[in-house]
Amino acid sequence: MRDTRPLHLPGSRIRSLLGLLAVLLLPLGLLAPAATAASVPDTPAVADPVRIMPLGDSITGSPGCWRALLWNRLQDAGHTGIDFVGTLPPQGCGVAHDGDNEGHGGELVTNVAGQGLLPARLVATRPDIVVMHFGTNDVWSNIAPDRVLAAYDTLLAQMRESNPDMRVLVAQLIPMDPATCADCGRRVVDLNARIPAWAAGASTDRSPVVVVDQWTGFDTATDTYDGVHPDASGDEKIAARWFPALAAQLEDTPGDPGDPGDPGDPGDPGDPALTCTASFRAVSVWQGGYQAEVTVRNTSATPVRGWTVTLRPADGARVTQVWNGALTTAADGTATVSDAGWNGSLAPGASTAFGIVAGTTGPAAPAASADCAATPAS
Repeated sequence: MRDTRPLHLPGSRIRSLLGLLAVLLLPLGLLAPAATAASVPDTPAVADPVRIMPLGDSITGSPGCWRALLWNRLQDAGHTGIDFVGTLPPQGCGVAHDGDNEGHGGELVTNVAGQGLLPARLVATRPDIVVMHFGTNDVWSNIAPDRVLAAYDTLLAQMRESNPDMRVLVAQLIPMDPATCADCGRRVVDLNARIPAWAAGASTDRSPVVVVDQWTGFDTATDTYDGVHPDASGDEKIAARWFPALAAQLEDTPGDPGDPGDPGDPGDPGDPALTCTASFRAVSVWQGGYQAEVTVRNTSATPVRGWTVTLRPADGARVTQVWNGALTTAADGTATVSDAGWNGSLAPGASTAFGIVAGTTGPAAPAASADCAATPAS
């Protein structure tokens, strides 16, 4: 009679038999290594959002509804990997947006610099880009441009201490015409005329400082509700001016040296003719000088990548300052202004503008002839 009792093997012999079985089955692909079965597909890394700090006073933060318009413009243009940051929360506006900001009503930029208020805010928010419209209360308080620009120096140094790669967009302030400050309008002009030269000296390849002209084309009568703070029309204009400069900082579009549209390439002889116009408009006049705006328009049927305007001021006037453009002056007073990069690309029919300050030696009316040359789009 066969013995049907269960066979009891020592544990060591069972492990030996299982090991032998594994060796026999592996070549047949019947037993996969445990590591293969447990492997997990790689998950692509998600880039951190670009952190953008809107910095300033009540024009930026109370409620600063241009921020809501700017946020949504950026989203609509595909710039979704962004995060507006600041220690202050949203302040209304009735538009869905990321409302964090650093716009403290009533603050003077000279006080923020002098009292060391910015570093703690930078630590709390860690911005990559600062969008700064700051100095309106200083102008109202009759603080000299030298002191305002020195405060800009202090804030910029603190920003770079926080982030050596900080990118800064600094505004030429919107106009002011409050009932209680007759001289504020002229003070804004004086400060704005100094900002481009300050930015040019402060900017570096690693930490660029870009000037955005918020003054030109802004009308205190129609774009503010009190001569200082923007209304809905003013918010639209401010957002529209910030947008191309900020979008340019968010885009990474390295050029290919071999592309046919590179600078200096005359283009295909068969390309359609490119034309643009430049129109001169006086904005304000004072003894010994004036401020003007030049509007550049693409009048061709194809996009342009850049433009150059040749200005010949009348009656011996000399252009001394330019913003939203790069200035070269000839010995005879002829001024050549090229686009600033971010405002060079123009679709058919589109326009942009730059501002100038000119000095005069006598009672000369603001006037200049203006010619425009366009660069083909790549």
